[in-house]
Amino acid sequence: MKDYLVKASAYDNQIRIYAATTTDMVNEAVGRHGVWPTAAAALGRTMITGTMMGAMLKGEDKVTIKVEGDGPVGPIIVDSDAHGNTRGYVYNPAVHFDLNANGKLDVARAVGTNGHIAITKNLGMKEQFTGHSPIVSGELGEDFTYYFAKSEQIPSSVGVGVLVDTDHSIKAAGGFILQVMPGADDATVTKVEQQIGAMPPVSKLIERGDSPEQIIATVTGGEYKKLETMDVAFKCECSRERIARAIVSLGSDEIQSMIEEDGGAETQCHFCNEKYDFNEVDLQELKDEANAH
Repeated sequence: MKDYLVKASAYDNQIRIYAATTTDMVNEAVGRHGVWPTAAAALGRTMITGTMMGAMLKGEDKVTIKVEGDGPVGPIIVDSDAHGNTRGYVYNPAVHFDLNANGKLDVARAVGTNGHIAITKNLGMKEQFTGHSPIVSGELGEDFTYYFAKSEQIPSSVGVGVLVDTDHSIKAAGGFILQVMPGADDATVTKVEQQIGAMPPVSKLIERGDSPEQIIATVTGGEYKKLETMDVAFKCECSRERIARAIVSLGSDEIQSMIEEDGGAETQCHFCNEKYDFNEVDLQELKDEANAH
């Protein structure tokens, strides 16, 4: 199944639901960084959430998630936009533990149970909004649910699941975000709460290969209206040209130091691990460009 996301509404537009399958996207990030299974589950859950939060935006707006707990994986950084493009990395990818008491990957131990989540929405030229909330469990689904209630005052339920195969690749990944719209009546809220309480864990839905539509049907009890479908994928914004512009911005003196001390420059993108090499000739050209400004 290809990666894609569905936006839907239910109960006469009182409920908004986003659901996505992101197996290839998460697998791309995990493969590029050599992420071990428990860290991969933590990174994947954050990327799934980021992808759905990006889908809530419009135009060229973007969202950045930073999960900073006291666990060994360190900070998790994810960028997503309104077009289904997501990239992400974890500071320490080499983290894996035995399964927890429930037979699941011990994401809470990897992330930590103390710390915070910061979510920044870059709304183009208009404004930048950053919301914060504490980590409440380290499992991330609960933590993002709490973020929506605490920071954005939107009653929500976030379910995310990542299954890691024996070869450390991603077998399946996906999830949903359900949000209660302003003005929703108590009966609807109660019905949705009961439906979510009775449904299987989202990891089970992902494991059996449910599509975003099937996930939405399970969450809502079957009645929903599809609003939009969009492809989602791992995509990084880095490029050799972008790195070159950054080097030029350092100024001619700094570039000259690179030439004299290192005979070149090598830089690596945090998000996609792509390496960019600049030899002395390249740097001299960039130095000339810096002087011309």
